[in-house]
Amino acid sequence: MSKNQCQIHDLPAMAEPLSPVDVIWQRRNRIRRILKRRMNYLKNMFSEMTSSDKTKPAASVKMQSAAERLKAGDMVRVKSKEEILRTLNRWNQLNRCSFMEEMWPHCGTKQRVLRRVEKFLDERDYLIKKCKGILILDGVMCEGTKDFGACDRACFFFWREEWLEKVDANSKF
Repeated sequence: MSKNQCQIHDLPAMAEPLSPVDVIWQRRNRIRRILKRRMNYLKNMFSEMTSSDKTKPAASVKMQSAAERLKAGDMVRVKSKEEILRTLNRWNQLNRCSFMEEMWPHCGTKQRVLRRVEKFLDERDYLIKKCKGILILDGVMCEGTKDFGACDRACFFFWREEWLEKVDANSKF
């Protein structure tokens, strides 16, 4: 690997080959996930067409000024499940940022902001995307999902500023 090349290009070479049984199981699970997503999409489309209430209203969330915005090192409280649910649409998103099921256990906890996210690599299409109002919290990482199982990659969750509340470092909230 050259010095300036990203590791993502070398992942196939680093990975151990899968057994034929593992390949079959991976393909089976991939097909199941695709079908599940499509069924959920169709179910949501059908419910939108048949319901009189076209949208789930999200709570009004005021945008913070630059001085009020959270920054690296700030102590925050992750809002409660009820507070976060009020901000989410029917797809568990706020401004197209999903709140994953694996993030619920962190609700109500006190965390430290690791950094603001202004750009990230979208691995679905390998493009750099810009974003606003997204933070990562120190030590709060994904360890796998219900759909995909355990994972050793240790990706950070993306947290919307609206889901966090600044607290005093000495407070017990």
